[in-house]
Amino acid sequence: MSGDLLEVGESSLYPALQRLLLKGWTKARWGASENNRRARYYALTAAGRKQLAVERADFDRLIFAIRKVLNAT
Repeated sequence: MSGDLLEVGESSLYPALQRLLLKGWTKARWGASENNRRARYYALTAAGRKQLAVERADFDRLIFAIRKVLNAT
């Protein structure tokens, strides 16, 4: 989605997913991958979608402030 601009390694991804599970923001289920291997699939819960909206609003405010600073010159 980012055109390879953003990369998240496994050592960061799985601890983050575990924290989201513990907070109730995601749920997980086991299933088979495309190559028929055991895989865990994650989905946002209703609480996760609500938290995402909060985080997105905070991020949008941060981006707005950064743009104001950069355009001040």
